Amino acid sequence: MQKDSNSGAPGTPRLRRRRGSNEDPQEVTKANGAHLLVDDRSKYRSMLIRLYSTLWMIGGFAFIIYMGHLYIWAMVVVIQIFMAKELFNLLRKAHEDKQLPGFRLLNWHFFFTAMLFVYGRILSQRLVNTVTSDKFLYKLVSRFIKYHMVTCYFLYITGFMWFILTLKKKRYKYQFGQYAWTHMILIVVFTQSSFTVANIFEGIFWFLLPASLIVINDITAYIFGFFFGRTPLIKLSPKKTWEGFIGASVSTIISAFLLANIFGRFRWLTCPRKDLSAGWLDCDPGLLFKPDYFTVPEWFPAWFPWREISVLPVQWHALWLGLFASIIAPFGGFFASGFKRAFKIKDFGDSIPGHGGITDRMDCQMVMAVFAYIYHQSFVAPQNLSIEMVLDQIIMNLSFEEQRDLYSKLGQIIQEKMFGES
Repeated sequence: MQKDSNSGAPGTPRLRRRRGSNEDPQEVTKANGAHLLVDDRSKYRSMLIRLYSTLWMIGGFAFIIYMGHLYIWAMVVVIQIFMAKELFNLLRKAHEDKQLPGFRLLNWHFFFTAMLFVYGRILSQRLVNTVTSDKFLYKLVSRFIKYHMVTCYFLYITGFMWFILTLKKKRYKYQFGQYAWTHMILIVVFTQSSFTVANIFEGIFWFLLPASLIVINDITAYIFGFFFGRTPLIKLSPKKTWEGFIGASVSTIISAFLLANIFGRFRWLTCPRKDLSAGWLDCDPGLLFKPDYFTVPEWFPAWFPWREISVLPVQWHALWLGLFASIIAPFGGFFASGFKRAFKIKDFGDSIPGHGGITDRMDCQMVMAVFAYIYHQSFVAPQNLSIEMVLDQIIMNLSFEEQRDLYSKLGQIIQEKMFGES
């Protein structure tokens, strides 16, 4: 029998490495604190690559923000697709897929069904507002909204039946594992993205500020850890240090207060989008975005340039967002680190040089987006019914004939009240 030249000494098990994997066994098995950035000889090259990618991402992000709500939503959709692709590939086995033609397509069927369901629920009212002036499109959209849930349900059932019909002997374990993995991915991806899109249309401010705070926290943690980091923070991430964590926390909270003042002065960022058009926005910004003025105390030194300081009320809310982004949101990154260690991979992908994959950049953003939406709905959004809220429900849920009947009955009620008062 011919002996394998790579087998090594007798009795020594061979180590196999999966083709195409981004696994880094050396990185995964490093002891906590054994490899800090402050002692890394190649740290400057790594930093330059990371800086170059960061500048490109920030520039592209700023351009999309300038373009408006629909472009930001499109960016979120693209990010979702890349995240799903990276996560689908994580447990994919090419040998098994070759024996199951069309099985990978089934994952994407479930993905786009979930996308139709989530965005149909979130954006249906805004879609109605967009086509209200066109009678034909209004009827078409109304039908779509009315049968939206049943459409999504039958699409899902189609995928379910597709899965059952493609089950193959000796492949059951792999197929059911992929089926469960697909549903977990959909929960992870669409839970955070649904809150993200809701924040966008409540006002770009409520998307931009939380997202910016995560970016600032990530950059400042890297910088403080790069130059001062010596004390390991958590075993899941050997390169994370207490110096980086504390420095980033202080920087993020200060940035939250200052950025809220800058972003809050642009109506393009603060006005909610009630439809799916791309036109310029102009609205009453509300009390949160109208400055309060505070006189500087006389004991302040003479060199202080301002005698009066303007503070937007929303800046006090921003402090809570900054606190969450600096203390709680990083645990999304720790969770992702533990997840990658469980699968013995360094990154989820390699689409962003120096950063890894899209999922590596979105781990903390997912946690932050959910908190930002919950905070906005709990402490910022009006809790009582308003005329706009009632009108939205009437337009979305009543047909044209029902709206006309409501108009007639409401006019009759108002006339009776006016007659009674006279």
